[in-house]
Amino acid sequence: MKIGIFGGSFNPPHRMHKQIALYLVQAGYLDSVIFVPTGDRYTKNGLANSKHRYLMVKLMIEGYPELRVSDYELKNTLTYTYQTLDYFKESYPNDEIYFICGSDNLKEFTTWKNYSYILDTYPILVILRKEDDVTKIKESLGKGNIILIDQIHDDISSTDIRSSFQKKKEKNVNLALDWKVENYIQSHHLYREEK
Repeated sequence: MKIGIFGGSFNPPHRMHKQIALYLVQAGYLDSVIFVPTGDRYTKNGLANSKHRYLMVKLMIEGYPELRVSDYELKNTLTYTYQTLDYFKESYPNDEIYFICGSDNLKEFTTWKNYSYILDTYPILVILRKEDDVTKIKESLGKGNIILIDQIHDDISSTDIRSSFQKKKEKNVNLALDWKVENYIQSHHLYREEK
């Protein structure tokens, strides 16, 4: 089996995250996708508690057996991407492990811990954003199995979703969030401005 590891803050997880995962399975790139939310030590403004982000991903993928969520990074204080990928390779020794990332991440890839090892060891499925042209970056890396996916365009921003909740404009997020995730955010009063 080909398993994709989809890491991120998922703050909050939105329809585009699910659409990317489903497309990769339906198009035959992967057999399944495991979402791996980052832990609370990840430095990002307005980061909801890891428990909330994990449960929101779980709600988002309900009913899709090919999509799963792992709390691996939530249980470990500081985890680098290469360690997460190695963990899943050890967990699924008979399967192929792929790394899913956005083209914005690829532009900063050489700053990642053991990035050469990742390139040498794991195929990388890069989701292109509309404004990114990473062909030159791919060439500059000079190695590794990088597969550019340009059939999906990420028009949804988690930052914009959080901003809508802070400004109490939740109706702006109806198309961006699954209703279960939206209800969870509202019932737990997430992404509200500090008073």
